[in-house]
Amino acid sequence: MRVVVMGCGRVGAALAVELDTAGHDVAVIDRESAAFARLSQEFSGRMITGQGFDRTVLAEAGLEGADAFAAVSSGDNSNIIAARVARESFGVERVIARIYDAGRAEVYERLGISTVATVPWATSRLVRYITAGSSPVEWRDQTDSVSLVALNPPTDWVGVTVDRLAAAVGGRVAAVTRFGECRLPDGQMLVQADDVLHVAVPSQSVRDLDGLLKEGSPDA
Repeated sequence: MRVVVMGCGRVGAALAVELDTAGHDVAVIDRESAAFARLSQEFSGRMITGQGFDRTVLAEAGLEGADAFAAVSSGDNSNIIAARVARESFGVERVIARIYDAGRAEVYERLGISTVATVPWATSRLVRYITAGSSPVEWRDQTDSVSLVALNPPTDWVGVTVDRLAAAVGGRVAAVTRFGECRLPDGQMLVQADDVLHVAVPSQSVRDLDGLLKEGSPDA
């Protein structure tokens, strides 16, 4: 995948390095060249100095035809402007922005721009959203019998109860993160786009989660 990351702070640098290590084509934008020192020495992606919402800078970073764009600078306004430019001017479908103000984040989620808040799982959610297919383990018990995984449900599960999705993977939904807020669901809570479902599953089934979701899909 070709991914452009705006902002090389702690989250942006961690995201860029993780995606680069996984073999993706990554470009990082930051207005301060000194910020690139946060990247590892093994980082093989491109580094562009400039304003991340400037169309010329975005074009230089290779946003035209890119698979994903993540705006994770320290400013809400810069992030949301850049995210809208990426979506509306460059036609990037997979766009996500880091928003510090939870109230504003909810508004932009409703406008179709996915967001992450300043929470510990920010980098993990960014990677999951961009790569769309990994289901990282968040916790595993000492006997390696049960794992808690974070799932971004496929679109065909939207509108289905969380209990039905959990049954498809042989587990139980422990919590749901929606609009940057984690909550305890009841069995009839419906899956929404961009939810993160924290699901307890047998550890032996972790590698098969994507396949189980496809097999148990409401459209299957």
